[in-house]
Order: sequence, then C-alpha cells, then structure tokens
Amino acid sequence: MSRNLFGTDGVRGRANAHPMTAEMALKLGAAAGRYFRRDGKSGHRVVIGKDTRLSGYMFENALTAGLTSTGMNVLLLGPVPTPAVGFLTSSMRADVGIMISASHNPHYDNGIKFFGPDGFKLSDEAEAEIEALVVNGVELAKAENIGRARRIDDGRFRYIERAKASFPTHLRLTGMKVVVDCANGAAYRTAPEVLWELGAEVIPLGVSPDGLNINKECGSTHTEAAVAAVLEHGADVGICLDGDADRLMIIDEKGRVADGDQIMALMASRWAEEGRLRGGALVATVMSNLGLERYLEGRGLRLERTPVGDRYVVERMRAGGFNLGGEQSGHIVFTDYATTGDGLIAALQFLAGMADTGLPASALSMTFETVPQLLRNVRFKEGQTPLETLSVQKAIAAAEAQLSGNGRLLIRKSGTEPLIRVMAESEDATLMEEVVAAVVAAVEAAA
Repeated sequence: MSRNLFGTDGVRGRANAHPMTAEMALKLGAAAGRYFRRDGKSGHRVVIGKDTRLSGYMFENALTAGLTSTGMNVLLLGPVPTPAVGFLTSSMRADVGIMISASHNPHYDNGIKFFGPDGFKLSDEAEAEIEALVVNGVELAKAENIGRARRIDDGRFRYIERAKASFPTHLRLTGMKVVVDCANGAAYRTAPEVLWELGAEVIPLGVSPDGLNINKECGSTHTEAAVAAVLEHGADVGICLDGDADRLMIIDEKGRVADGDQIMALMASRWAEEGRLRGGALVATVMSNLGLERYLEGRGLRLERTPVGDRYVVERMRAGGFNLGGEQSGHIVFTDYATTGDGLIAALQFLAGMADTGLPASALSMTFETVPQLLRNVRFKEGQTPLETLSVQKAIAAAEAQLSGNGRLLIRKSGTEPLIRVMAESEDATLMEEVVAAVVAAVEAAA
C-alpha cells in the first residue's frame, strides 16, 4: 500500500499549500478517526497537541472537525512538546494522539504526526491505511454519534511531572546556572519551569512566541544566541531545544556545541557502566558519525544503524529490546522514560551526569573524536526524481569508488523537505570535499 502523503515523520509541508491545507487536515482527521474507530463503538478519544506556529490554530480546528465527524472525542492540549503528546496519549487512554508541528522547520511550514494508543508513532503500514482512507473517503457518524471536543488545561503540568520523574531523586541542580533556548516553540514554558523546579538558576531564551518566530535564529538549529548567552552569563551549560522540543544540542561552559552523537556516546558509556544499557548497544541512524561507532566498539558496545528518522530508531529499539537510541540531529530516545525523542528529558540526563560527577559540561559533552563529515543539501522541484537519473547514479558510483577504504558516502532524499542530502565522511578532507562536490554538481544538473 503506497504512502504519498506521509514522509519520515508524518505529513509535512508549507502551510496553506498541498498537502498542508485545512481541507487535507480535515480529511486526515476523518480518516484517522475512522481507522481508530473501526469497531463502531462510542467513547473513542484523541489528544491533539501543537507547537506555537500561527497555522496551528487552523490545523487544530480542521483536525477536530474531521475527527468529531467520525465520532471521535477530541481532547485539546494546546502548545506542548511532541513527547508530551506521546505520553498523554497513553496516560489518558486515548486511541490516537496527534501533534501539529514541523519540528525545526520555519514558521511557514507545518506538519501532522500521529501516535498510536501506546504512545509510539504509527508504523508505515498504519499510515498507509490512513492515507488510503483519505483517498477513498470515509463513512461519517450519524448525527447523534458526532464526537465532542474539550480543552485540557493541565496537559503541560502532567508532562512536567513526567519529565521531572526521569531525574534522579537524590540529585539537585542547585548552584547550576543553565541557559535554555526554547526556540520560541512548544516548550517555551515547560522547559524553564522544570529546570527551575529542580533548583537551577535559569536564563531563558526563545520564550516569546508570536506565531511567526518559531526556530527563527534560535533553538537547536541556530545555537549562536545560546552560545553567546552561556559566555556572557558565565553559565555552566546551555540547552538548545527545537520547535517541538523533541531534540536538543548541548553547549558547554566554553561555548562549544555538542550534537546528538556526543550526547548519546556519553549516555551509552555511563549507562553501560551502571548496568542500565540493555542489549549492549546504542541504536542510531546512518547519519551518525563514524567516530561514534569506533568509540562504542572500543568499549565493547555496538552501534545498531537504522534509516533516518527517530521513528525507525524507536522501531529497532523496541524490536531488539534496546533502551537508548537517537539521531545526530539531537533526537535522543530513552524508552525507559519516553516513547519518542525528548529534548528535555535528554537534557535532564546530561545535567544529572554533571550533578552526579561534579564535572563541568566540557568534560562530558565531547566524548569522542569525530571523523570529519561534510553534508550538502540540494533542493529540487516537487515531482522531480534526480536520484533516478543515470548521470547522478554514475556520479555516486564514482564517488563511492574514490572513498573506498577511506570513508563512507551517504546519499538520501529528505523525508520532510524537497532536498537531496549528500554526506561524506573521511579523514582525507580534500578527498571528502571533492566527492561531495562531484555528486552535488550532478544532482544540481539533474534537478
């Protein structure tokens, strides 16, 4: 069954343009409602969260209309982090959870992510069935069976307590000065409150959302403001979340930025020493640095690689019984505490390491020596398939032959944007730049 609407993380695109229109959101809501209400019984419910994008109001209302039209009862959480939706879907015994967010993308993009009743993201097969219902249409509920909608005012407070429960009870953040950049996104109140309640002196950034400034020159993809704040205030550490708070970057007291690979290396090492790392492995994607793999091997641990997307990481973790995984981009998944990537819980685990050891962030955040990595993105027009052209395939084959024994090459189409991502790793910087440039040129010529 095909999946044309769904990418690697739900349905995503520019707001008010296909597929992210109010009409499509209504259809998706009705299709999801019919899919999760196949038994025809009443009493089914869905929780809906969103980030702070202006278009979130439009999609929230459209989804609610579609869902209630098929008899689903809708619980509206308002602005909450993506992991809060995963948690509350299960906690509130809902049949489905929906997060309205385009994560780290600019305000003019938006997306719709679905969670099953267990709080985990839906499988490819489930998404394909929902997409088929969008195409074929659904049977609406009888007038007397139309669903109801209500606001849930304490959703973020429930999540706050969940996040705090992941922090060791014998530790405090007292005396620690923490910069937290919330990207003017979903965690703009949640993250500062959690850190303050655990005892930290909090310097908040990106906590004034206006619907248009989410991720704008702030957050995990634009760490410059947080780096400056850490150095200006003499902070012990900086935490940068993205728009829906399911990923993070760490900034040490010297202003150096650590990505997801470095944080996962630290967590895997610490948890292995404590006997908490299940399966002796960390699950990460094909994008994770070769240096991470070498670091883990040196400690008798394995790196299990998956396709790009935290959903695929979680699927492998569940299938293999692993409890730690994530992505270089900062999605870090602790299945002991959450069902999806959780930037705040990952930050708390890092801060727990600082509080427990007494070591500065700089001693914990740069765990291994990275292999030089070069990533270039090439934009293409919708409907084009540059990776299928013979000239591009020949360029990729030639680049792989050049890198053989000296690194690795990864070419992939983004699941969330019309981009071809060209990535190479090699200790030979000149060779790496040469092969990336050759492939990029071929893709640009074909795009």
